[in-house]
Amino acid sequence: MTGITPLETIHKKGIFGEHHKKNESDLLKISEIKELNIIQVFQYKKSEVKIGSKSIDGIKFPEESPNVNSNDKTRVLWNGPRTWLVISKKENILEIIGKEFNPKDFAITDISHSRAAVQLEGIGASEVIKKGAPINFNEFKKNNCTGTVFQGINILVDMIDDKPEKINIFVLRSFGESFYHDITDSALEEGYVGI
Repeated sequence: MTGITPLETIHKKGIFGEHHKKNESDLLKISEIKELNIIQVFQYKKSEVKIGSKSIDGIKFPEESPNVNSNDKTRVLWNGPRTWLVISKKENILEIIGKEFNPKDFAITDISHSRAAVQLEGIGASEVIKKGAPINFNEFKKNNCTGTVFQGINILVDMIDDKPEKINIFVLRSFGESFYHDITDSALEEGYVGI
């Protein structure tokens, strides 16, 4: 993917907030995730294909919320009834999906350029999100995802790992700057590193 990333002009690198007397390695890290392919896969109502029989890149499509299946380059998120997001660093993922999913049964849409993606990594990542989103992180674990709001902005939260916490957050590109300001403001209390 090429072009200007959604947060290119506002994402700042450095140490911010209440970081005094703390080791930089212990601070939360916030970064923009770049060069992701985000493909929405929607199964038509008339389709009789069993989604359990479908896979891409060796990954089965999850059949219920809040599950995510993944390998080292690709994640498949359950995003709603008969709707999935395939998030991948593979450049040819759209072609791979196109070969596996018949257009008579599935709508395949590349939404890569319509999303901003932010990653929070480290101790306290979920605490920062809790300040603006009603998610019960007591039940949220690795390979879970959910749609919610953060300070009134619709987001998709994907828990990559829970020890240490590594969370990807996706937001509509048009709300990317507002979301970035809100999430970094929420992280100021404990300090964070922009990378």
